[in-house]
Amino acid sequence: MFTELLDKLKNSTYITLETTPGHSPKFSNVIDKLESLGLQNLVDGFSTTDNPLAKLKYNSLFAAKMLQERFNKPVIATMSMRDRNIIALQSDLLGANESDIRAILALTGDPAKLSDQPHVKGVFESDSTLLLDIIACFNSSIDYAGKPFTVKPEPIYPFGVVNSYARNPKTLQKKMQKKVAKGAVGIITQPVYDIESTKLLLELMENAKQESSLGTDDATLILGIFPITKLRTAQFLASHVPGINVPDIWIEKLRRANEISPEEEYKVGFELSKELFESIKEIHPKIHLMTANQFEIAKDILI
Repeated sequence: MFTELLDKLKNSTYITLETTPGHSPKFSNVIDKLESLGLQNLVDGFSTTDNPLAKLKYNSLFAAKMLQERFNKPVIATMSMRDRNIIALQSDLLGANESDIRAILALTGDPAKLSDQPHVKGVFESDSTLLLDIIACFNSSIDYAGKPFTVKPEPIYPFGVVNSYARNPKTLQKKMQKKVAKGAVGIITQPVYDIESTKLLLELMENAKQESSLGTDDATLILGIFPITKLRTAQFLASHVPGINVPDIWIEKLRRANEISPEEEYKVGFELSKELFESIKEIHPKIHLMTANQFEIAKDILI
């Protein structure tokens, strides 16, 4: 399952779809929605998020297990450094390993101050590179303290993330290089919104791989796409989310459409997003689609 996903990542078209577990003891309703739309037939795999914005959600590892069992498709489970110390990270990886949850997206995590839970404090023993180091140890059949396991874990495939925009692009390259050196097989970008940024990110990734003497040149850049169908979403991303650049032309077109009607606003936003998806697919068909569980939009983008 995972070797096929990695083969597609390196050699073919690769598309994964993000799912966000809800504030609920059940994840099956999300899976049922995916199945009702036939999305399992349109993507190569899924991902599950880990309490984004420090808001309490269903566990990402359990959600990944349920998705894999229903669709027999690989799932990349997110693990955040915010909520776990070194012991908990390793314990979760051990349990996930026997359950065949072996593609892990390592995140530092959003600040705990954003949480909806009282008195929450972030753990943050390190940033996401610590989890990449732990995974490298597991793949060498030792724990982070260097103690050998009685049974060798099944291979774990680590993924990382990087912003899609920075005033100084070299900072992005350095972050890519660091995660390549730590063994990431794929690096997923924050959403991109223009082809120029796409080409720059690909160039930076190639430079990062060439300059990384410790990692593998098999690491692949995966371009994040988040469709925008509302003006307020575009303005929020442009103004309040670091590491993302929404072009002025998108905001202007959405503003004009917004003045006509909500239907026109949606139409214009969807057309911009669909055109971007198709253009990126031609240039570099390694895409991670994020829709905040608006799976109808995901299907319309993918078909």
